Amino acid sequence: MNETMQNSPEISYTVFNNEAQLKAVQSLIEKELSEPYSIYTYRYFVYNWPQLCILARHGERYVGVIVCKMDNMDCPGMLQGYIAMLAVDPDYRLRRIGTTLVEKAIDMMIAEQADEIVLETEQSNKAALRLYDSLGFIREQRLLRYYMNGVDALRLKLILPWRSSNESSLT
Repeated sequence: MNETMQNSPEISYTVFNNEAQLKAVQSLIEKELSEPYSIYTYRYFVYNWPQLCILARHGERYVGVIVCKMDNMDCPGMLQGYIAMLAVDPDYRLRRIGTTLVEKAIDMMIAEQADEIVLETEQSNKAALRLYDSLGFIREQRLLRYYMNGVDALRLKLILPWRSSNESSLT
């Protein structure tokens, strides 16, 4: 690690809380993800689920973001968390920022009583697959030519066991 990194502030994490942060969210994602999104897509996520949009900062610089949502599942009373976007500035990779963002999002979704969390990632994105594998996600389905660039995706799922263990302790 170089000296400037050692003497610089720690990474801090915050949930989305104002329009000024929207540019940082958009900038990080547009640099790192292959899919283009309109400003309306970003606003849909950050204003409906601001607690599930978590930003990583190093001093005044935004260096990572995760954007998620919660939805009802087909099964009544079941909630599904969805990780829509995750991006970390290339200069800040291998510092566990992506892992920390995902862990914080998972914790928030558990607090909101999600039953499972799903996402899609490019099948060729080995770093993302390693990250999600390490957190217990399983590869549920291959989606052929899912992305606009023609690349296949993998749908990943994390089953959250909290509900079954809570229900069994109530009986």
